[in-house]
Amino acid sequence: MSLLTPLLRTRALTDFFSDEQTVQGMLDFEAALAMAQSRCGVIPGSAMNPIVAACRAESLDFSALANDAANAGNLAIPLVKQLTSLVKSEDAEAARYVHWGATSQDAIDTGRVLQLRRALDETQTRLQRVMQVLAEQVARHRHTLMPGRTWMQHALPITFGLKLAGTLDALLRWQQRLTEMRPRVLALQFGGAAGTLASLKTQGPEVAQRLAGILELQLPDTPWHSQRDRIIEVASWYAGLSATLGKFANDFSLLMQTEVAEVSEPIAEGRGGSSAMPHKRNPVSCAAILAAVERMPGLMATLYAGQIQQHERALGGWQAEWETLPQLIMLAGGVVENSENLLRGMQVNTQKMRENLDITHGLIMAESVTQALASFIGKADAHHVVENICHRAIALDCPLLPLLENDPLVSQHLSSAQLTPLLDPANAIGSSEHFVRQVLARYQEQGNEHPLSS
Repeated sequence: MSLLTPLLRTRALTDFFSDEQTVQGMLDFEAALAMAQSRCGVIPGSAMNPIVAACRAESLDFSALANDAANAGNLAIPLVKQLTSLVKSEDAEAARYVHWGATSQDAIDTGRVLQLRRALDETQTRLQRVMQVLAEQVARHRHTLMPGRTWMQHALPITFGLKLAGTLDALLRWQQRLTEMRPRVLALQFGGAAGTLASLKTQGPEVAQRLAGILELQLPDTPWHSQRDRIIEVASWYAGLSATLGKFANDFSLLMQTEVAEVSEPIAEGRGGSSAMPHKRNPVSCAAILAAVERMPGLMATLYAGQIQQHERALGGWQAEWETLPQLIMLAGGVVENSENLLRGMQVNTQKMRENLDITHGLIMAESVTQALASFIGKADAHHVVENICHRAIALDCPLLPLLENDPLVSQHLSSAQLTPLLDPANAIGSSEHFVRQVLARYQEQGNEHPLSS
């Protein structure tokens, strides 16, 4: 499926979960295990260097590894077999101590955690870039008027900056969750055959501590062979982040419809065209983002179902994670990258936003009139009166202002001079600026760059 990688996934996160990196993660565990056990006196010091030297992915036969895994049930068993042979060819005595006291799941899970750490580091960097671009757009459009929409219909005026700030606000929470999550999920897996490290006798905890230190991973209180909350937490984080960006992409695509035309995707040669219709400018970034996000509920369902694992080691649920988690993270990487590109180069038609505020001939400002009239006749009565006038405006396809001016009850309390500013959208954005200021302040509090600083 590599042909679709540039469209749906980011190369950086995809590369972290390549076959080579998956194997190297397990080999990094095996090398660190030999180092830890040598320093603890569990294996001879002379065995360490030959084992560490052999832990290079390019030294393994990947075709044989794949074929043998079909019979063994996992990749670690044939990997350890090949590694042992490599070590034996250099030092037969050292080969006796390959994978000493560990189990297959220790190598596979810890290798995966090492991959996750690189993926989280890269994602954190890319998320910060997305938020910086978004913060700049929030600041740029904090006073850009546009229609707010509820139930897909005009509601009240808002600013485009406020709309963008809602996405930035959510991304700031995902940034916080990532910081809080990392120590929990980046944990060593080392428990031996049944999670007791019995083969290491009394030295199990010491070896585990040294192993965690070498790999720079958290040392958990217990092995977590069949407790997969760490996996579901990191998967949920990626899926949730993607959902936030998917919501933005969905809104953007709706604003990009021909009849709305308030925004458009970046302009580039060959971008968003049609094989049949030369005039088309399709929302291709939005489509890629939404395609990735729509796949994630199914992937998450697999991971949730896999939480029900049998006793001390799972049959099926653990194995179901092997492809599912990387697929989800790679798709999320594409969502983040496409979102950054979309935000960085998006075209905003501020004039069309302002024009669209007027397409209902003032109806979008009916609430302001209702509130003003309510101070004289009460909220319920004012709502009833203005609602009837709005219905007449729609039926007659005419502006709201003259109908209000000619209504006996309205004109009794509100003059034309008073009604005119009430129907001006610029006077009805409420606390939009306050909310924008709060989000931008929070953005800086979390250590991000000042918007428009670069």
